[in-house]
Amino acid sequence: MTSTVSMPLWALLLLLAFAAVTFASHFLFPSVRWFFRRRLERAVARLNTRLTRPIEPFKLAQRNDMIQRLVYDPDVTQAIVDYAAKHKVREDVAFEKARRYAREIVPSFSAFAYFSLGTRLANWLANLLYDVRTSPQNSAIIEGIDKDATMIFIMNHRSNMDYVLVTTLAAQSSALSYAVGEWARVWPLSRLIKAMGAYFIRRRARGGLYRTVLARYVQMATTGGVTQAIFPEGGLTVDGIVKPAKLGLLSYLVEGWKPGGRDVVFVPIAINYDRVLEDRVLLAAAARGDRRFHARASVILRSILRMMWQRLRGSFVRFGTASVVFAQPIRLSDYGPAPRLADLGRDLMGRIEAAMPVLYVPMVARLLLHSNGPLDNTALVAQVGQILQGIDGQAPGDVAAEVARACAALATRDAIVERANGWHMTPEGAPLLRYYANSIAHLLPAIISGPDDAAAAKQISAPAGS
Repeated sequence: MTSTVSMPLWALLLLLAFAAVTFASHFLFPSVRWFFRRRLERAVARLNTRLTRPIEPFKLAQRNDMIQRLVYDPDVTQAIVDYAAKHKVREDVAFEKARRYAREIVPSFSAFAYFSLGTRLANWLANLLYDVRTSPQNSAIIEGIDKDATMIFIMNHRSNMDYVLVTTLAAQSSALSYAVGEWARVWPLSRLIKAMGAYFIRRRARGGLYRTVLARYVQMATTGGVTQAIFPEGGLTVDGIVKPAKLGLLSYLVEGWKPGGRDVVFVPIAINYDRVLEDRVLLAAAARGDRRFHARASVILRSILRMMWQRLRGSFVRFGTASVVFAQPIRLSDYGPAPRLADLGRDLMGRIEAAMPVLYVPMVARLLLHSNGPLDNTALVAQVGQILQGIDGQAPGDVAAEVARACAALATRDAIVERANGWHMTPEGAPLLRYYANSIAHLLPAIISGPDDAAAAKQISAPAGS
């Protein structure tokens, strides 16, 4: 027992390394994790005291625990059995496939990342690029929703800035859980998005196993009271027109709801811009007839660097107004014990259309598209004033100054040009003007419509249950 044992120096160092790792994993790391977890719990408790809708325990659950709960759900278990039988594979192989789907979908929400980093960055970016305007009723609408109900934001999708704007506006009420497409599954963006509580969806997935895993996660989150944000159009609009709702995610919400249980309240949100950052990319996709948004990284980087340089020189000019309006909410329980999905989708998009902010660039674009000739500033101001009289003054400010700013913005984009007799639309500027005019065409029936106005004759139906 007391004899000396000799060993090579490398073996001694290896032994010490194993001992250090064992000590750290069994004693040091658990203590450190416990210390930081306790601090995080106290921070979340303080945060919940100032949020209109506190963060639900479901959102704070450990990600691995949530994955286990999801893959062992009875509906998912049955889908695993069905998948194995259909594809003639072992059930353990199908189980691992379901687990892979669950790991892809379930986020790893971090309250620190969301409120200390995400919302601050979103607020800074939104106000850097735009003059952000909201409706005075937005806060009152949120505060008026039953605290025990699950709140779902339903939004039209014009730009990737939509995520930023709504995150900024909802930061005082709760933490949003977004459904994001496959475009965001790129490292390191994917890690940041998951930390913000978003979950990925495969929009083109048709497999029953994947859809069951996704449906059960959405239903669990909804039952758990998680505030969510959904773009039911299924992608960015390439022509500026608000599209009918695609009912995939909405169907999961409706199917998972039980009468007498926690109610689901949908908040329709209308978003509009004087300038959409990706407008040229979207127009190019529309011209090709596909939804492949070919935005080169070099072009994006060059634009960012140019804006940073202009900002440092004090010559940067914001891209006009970005406006967000909350419409009156819709309670799922108002549709009875068996809600009709088509009615719900139509009513939600109808309220979004009715609440669409009417901004100056879309108004000027609309007027120039349908004029019989050039319009000077005086004529534009007079016609914009007539429009504003019929829409409850959604676009505040000095009309003459705002019209001049809108014309200057469109001239900078080479969509219009000023000559001695007024503003003329350029041939290459017509698609851009049409894109912005389409966002409000359904609200301006008094103006003569043309063949390009697919939305002009659209009727906004009265929502059921209102």
